[in-house]
Amino acid sequence: MPTHELYTYAAGDPQWQVPATGAARFSWEYDDGRERLLALYQKGKDKQWDGATRIDWHLDVDPDDPLGVPDEALALHGTPYWAKMSARDKAELHRHYASWQFSQFLHGEQGALVCASRIVESVPDLDAKFYSATQAMDEARHAEIYSRFLHEKVGMLYPVNPNLQSLLGDTLRDSRWDMPYLGMQVLIEGLALAAFGMIRDTTSKPLPKQILTYVMQDEARHVAFGRMALRDYYAQLSEAELREREDFVIEGCYLMRDRLKGTEVLTNFGISAAEAETFSEQSEFLHLFRKLLFSRIVPCVKDIGLWGERLQQAYVDMGVYELGDANLDQLMAQDEEIAEQLDAERFAAEEAARTKEVADAIAQGEGAAGER
Repeated sequence: MPTHELYTYAAGDPQWQVPATGAARFSWEYDDGRERLLALYQKGKDKQWDGATRIDWHLDVDPDDPLGVPDEALALHGTPYWAKMSARDKAELHRHYASWQFSQFLHGEQGALVCASRIVESVPDLDAKFYSATQAMDEARHAEIYSRFLHEKVGMLYPVNPNLQSLLGDTLRDSRWDMPYLGMQVLIEGLALAAFGMIRDTTSKPLPKQILTYVMQDEARHVAFGRMALRDYYAQLSEAELREREDFVIEGCYLMRDRLKGTEVLTNFGISAAEAETFSEQSEFLHLFRKLLFSRIVPCVKDIGLWGERLQQAYVDMGVYELGDANLDQLMAQDEEIAEQLDAERFAAEEAARTKEVADAIAQGEGAAGER
């Protein structure tokens, strides 16, 4: 079924064009490269996987609760509207929230695909071009997976959130080669990692858990790539140049914070935009969710050298300043370990099932021989 028939409301023009600026840069130096980036490039090659086979698409998904999140995660929970809703209405609300969340993941992954391609084109160093090429493949795989989940398991999509679209446009329209790194690798990817992780660690549903776990294994490399490249580059910039990047980060963080309210879902249920905004702001769960979403961004921004007074004050205002001291390397290592552990558990279970199947077949054969 065409995607436009699955959107909850009209998505507008099916094509979105962002005027491109900046130069395509070539490097004729093929023998040298930064050891850390080349090692990450090798890891990117080694870790390629096929979403059609690594993920078990035969797993059923409950259409009334695709992600298995608690009722408390919904902004309407505890309001007069919630008290009046039937069990069928509440199930439909769960479905809409799942669709909204994974739709934004899907749109963000397409944005990451375009940004990775832009980095290949514009970054001056060949080692960075090499790694970005592996990331473009990763992002294509992620978009494929989220699209398949939404089409086959949920049957509903939401258009791109305006704030996410605005940040993508700002990132791609800037002619400076480092801005796709900053907008995508640090802000959008960092926020996505935290959102993925929160659902991965709370869902009771095996299929979305697999999807999020394996996607996060890739994303951990992407953020590491952005940190390496930008930390080296920003160490050379003037105070004025760093301030311009910090202004971009501040605006982007406010945009991303405001993206996370999900008011589009509530308005689909006949609630006014003003009430939807109020319910979202009053939700304790969403307050916690919003704060956790910056757990990957703030330490990364600090690590790459963007930590001026105005940026710090913005994070104080958002209530996330203390996250600057989080151990980002430890978080990324955990993402890798969780994916490897999930693989080990799945393979062990599959091997046990195959062993039992063989034993049962042998037993049946012996029984039949005995009867003869």
